[in-house]
Amino acid sequence: MIENRIYNFSAGPAVLPEDVLVRVRDNLVNYKGCGLGVAEMSHRGKEFTQIIEGAEASLKRLLSLSDDYAIIFTTGGATNQFSMVPMNLMAGKTADYINTGSWSKKAIAEAKKFGEVRVAASSQEESFSYIPTDVDVSSDAAYLHFTSNNTIFGTQFSSEPDAGSVALVCDASSDFLHKPLDVSKYGLIYAGAQKNLGPAGVTIAIIRKDLLDRIPENLPIMLDYRTYVENNSLYNTPPTFPIYVVREVLSWLEAQGGLAEIEKRNRRKAGMLYDAIDASDFYRGTARKDSRSVMNVTFRLTDEALEPSFLEKAAAAGFSGLKGHRSVGGVRASIYNAFPEQGISELIKFMREFESSHG
Repeated sequence: MIENRIYNFSAGPAVLPEDVLVRVRDNLVNYKGCGLGVAEMSHRGKEFTQIIEGAEASLKRLLSLSDDYAIIFTTGGATNQFSMVPMNLMAGKTADYINTGSWSKKAIAEAKKFGEVRVAASSQEESFSYIPTDVDVSSDAAYLHFTSNNTIFGTQFSSEPDAGSVALVCDASSDFLHKPLDVSKYGLIYAGAQKNLGPAGVTIAIIRKDLLDRIPENLPIMLDYRTYVENNSLYNTPPTFPIYVVREVLSWLEAQGGLAEIEKRNRRKAGMLYDAIDASDFYRGTARKDSRSVMNVTFRLTDEALEPSFLEKAAAAGFSGLKGHRSVGGVRASIYNAFPEQGISELIKFMREFESSHG
């Protein structure tokens, strides 16, 4: 395997499976012996056609995706989707949004440029420390939008909000494919790749095909979902290398036993770390227990003045990316699908040693 690896707790771009990194390294120079590196081959050639079709096929298998849905590979991250969703789907109606943190707020602000927005639920009054369960959905809303996992505040929806007959739209950038997902409940799901799927540069969207009928005719061509659906995401040159890595990650997920097995691992990893936090008066979690994320574990030291020393010593010990988001501070351990359980054990050991010497 790869030597001198440290434990990468970064919120994104985030840890990738070592098996995938090794295959990517080899194929970067000469993809399967074809004489070209994977980053330099034509997006119209047979090799890349097999790559993008393979990625789509893997995703369909992992999610048991029906033919009612189309898969899109695009660019711009979730931020671009904050614009594309209302541009394509508002259709002159009001859109409902659930406000659970910084990314939800950005999505709401962007949607207001294209029409009227209602906040159907919010946890802002308690500093986004929980997931609201009382959601007031308008029966005539164009869609209900929510952010499934909140990387900054360490909160996560345990199940989808009930949207009734309204199309449910989800920004799943930071927890996509961390567990089995019933896509039939959704109108649109989108996710930037840089958390659970691959490197930064490609965004995946899954859209129910009937929603394409409401898209207005005057959109810029690369901001129109139909452009991607009708051209298999190949209208222009897509981010070929990130799509290739995504294909490899999806194959890795299948080889691990699929999403049910991945969920077991994720819950076990998060449970170990939360148990260590809760067992100590030296550390305290920041998210309400019933809303805790299994992807981003956020916590503080009870004596916050010790946090700079904790982070400095953690980095020296081989734990990267533990500093909390600049807007909230504290500590954040992002433990996405590819993060190894051994890294959780080693972090807990470090936390206990730091507490012993500073408590």
